[in-house]
Amino acid sequence: MNRSALALIVLLLVSLSIFAQTPDAAKSNGGGAATASSIPPAPAITDTSTPTELARAALAAQGGDKFKNLKSTWVTGDANLYAPNSSQSLPGKFSIVTVGDKIRIDINAQPVFNFKQIYDGQQSYSSVPGVQMPPASKFGLMVLAKYDQPGYTVSALPNDKKLRGFRIVDGEGNTTDFFIDSTNARVMKYLIPYNGLMFGTENTKFKEVDGVLIPMNFTQRLEMPQGAFFAEYKVKDVKLNTPIGNDVFAIQ
Repeated sequence: MNRSALALIVLLLVSLSIFAQTPDAAKSNGGGAATASSIPPAPAITDTSTPTELARAALAAQGGDKFKNLKSTWVTGDANLYAPNSSQSLPGKFSIVTVGDKIRIDINAQPVFNFKQIYDGQQSYSSVPGVQMPPASKFGLMVLAKYDQPGYTVSALPNDKKLRGFRIVDGEGNTTDFFIDSTNARVMKYLIPYNGLMFGTENTKFKEVDGVLIPMNFTQRLEMPQGAFFAEYKVKDVKLNTPIGNDVFAIQ
């Protein structure tokens, strides 16, 4: 796999789904209740719950208004990346800073590559030519915060075993498919179609931070013609709502 292809895969896998968390928060697994949770229980899900009611419950499980009002995240951690048909991982470290649509990603997986990507809200820069990213707010968990805004539509999806499904689409056609735990409304899996590819994320562990529930450990899968790329992510340190200067996103 060449440097540009690997950088693109890592960029898209990380940028479409990573969210802030902190190691000092109360721990929980994917299906259990968080210890000493300050998040009120989500509205009950029944067999007759509509897609909009499922989205409302999922947002409440994430922390409701506190999740919606996140100003910034700064995440660092470890990643193990697997090429198709390979059992050997490529270890690396990542740093991701987001403020609204702005995002900066630094990935150090030397000696294979050392990668930087910046989107300053209007234009992109990549240390690998031809590798660009979508605004981070158009896909994944952040879409939950906008499901009831003008231009967004929520529709039904078939259930995935015990997980209830629904789809959110924005006015530009950007789509995220959500699958939530029917007992607590936590987002356990979501799928993102982008540029003809399908990105899948499964959350395996959560932490609560200042009234916001976010994934800590998660895996991702990207189906491509040459096979499936797989990645495991673990966040080590995060800062939430920290003032971040525009110089962090300066394109030089």
